[in-house]
Amino acid sequence: MLIRNPVPWPGGARVAVCFSYDMDAESLLHLYHGDTAHQKVATSSALRYGPLVAIPRLIDMWAKYDIKQTVFIPGWCVETYPDAVRALHAAGHEIGHHGYLHEKPNLLSAAEEERVLQKGIEAIANITGKPPVGYRAPSYAFSERTLDLLLKYGFRYDASLLGDEVPYVLQSDKGSLVELPADMSLDDWPQYVSMKEFGFQMPIQAPARAMEVFRADFDAAWLYGGLWIAVWHPFVSGRLSRAHATMELIDYMKAKGDVWFAPLSQIAAHVQGLIDRGEWTPRVERLPHWAPPLTPAVPRAAE
Repeated sequence: MLIRNPVPWPGGARVAVCFSYDMDAESLLHLYHGDTAHQKVATSSALRYGPLVAIPRLIDMWAKYDIKQTVFIPGWCVETYPDAVRALHAAGHEIGHHGYLHEKPNLLSAAEEERVLQKGIEAIANITGKPPVGYRAPSYAFSERTLDLLLKYGFRYDASLLGDEVPYVLQSDKGSLVELPADMSLDDWPQYVSMKEFGFQMPIQAPARAMEVFRADFDAAWLYGGLWIAVWHPFVSGRLSRAHATMELIDYMKAKGDVWFAPLSQIAAHVQGLIDRGEWTPRVERLPHWAPPLTPAVPRAAE
C-alpha cells in the first residue's frame, strides 16, 4: 500500500538487506587537512581503526551469519590498506568504488572527476582482478556528470542517492543504470560521529538508541516490501559495542524471517534481470534534473 510498486525479491522475501560500509580510513584526514594531517595522530588512529581492527571483525561477523556484503573503498585506501581489501575479497564480499581520496565529485571539473573515477577503478582492479560494478559517491556528492561517467566505464549500479525506498532507474542520453537508494536515517554518521576535525560534533548515541532508528526503517521495509541499505563506516559502526548491537539487529532480522541478505551487486543484478524479463517495471528518473542555471522569478534579497 505505502509502496505502490514493490520489487519481487528472490524466494518470496519481503525485504532486501545490505549492511554496506564505506571504508574511508585517513582519506578524509588527508583531503580536509592535507598540510597538517601528519600532526593529527589521534584522529589518524581513530580512522585507521577501520581497516586494521573493524574490517577483520566485520569479516568474522558476516562469516558467523554466512552473509556477503558490500564495502565501498576509495582508491587511496585500497592502495594503503591492501591486506584489508584482499581479506574482504577473499571472503567473498564486494568491493565498490568510492572515489580516490574521498573527493566530492560535484566540486571537481569534468576532467578531474573522470580521472578520480579511473584511479579508483585501477586500484580496485589491481586487488580483485576486475573493475568494480558498483559506485557510491563520497559524501553523497553525485554530480550532473556522474551517471554518464558510470555508464562509460561499465558500472552496473549506483548507491549514492536518496530518492526512494525501492530501486529505481537513472537515465540520461547515454543510457540507464539501476539506482539502489538509501537515506540519512540509515547512515551511522549522525548517530555516532563527533569529530571536530570534520566539523561534525553530534551527541553520541548509545548503540541501542541508534538501532531504534535502523530497526524502524527495517520494520517498515519488511512490512511493505522495501530495500534496507546501511551506509555505515568501519571506524564508526565497527567499534565493539556497535558491532555487538549490529549482531543483535541481524538476529532480529533473521528471527523475523523472509529477509534476503545480499551484496549490492547481487541486488542490482536481480533488479536488472526483472526489468530485462519484463517482470517488474521501475520508476525512471532522468538526469540531470534540470539544466543550470535556474533564474528565480523574484530576485533574491541582498544578503
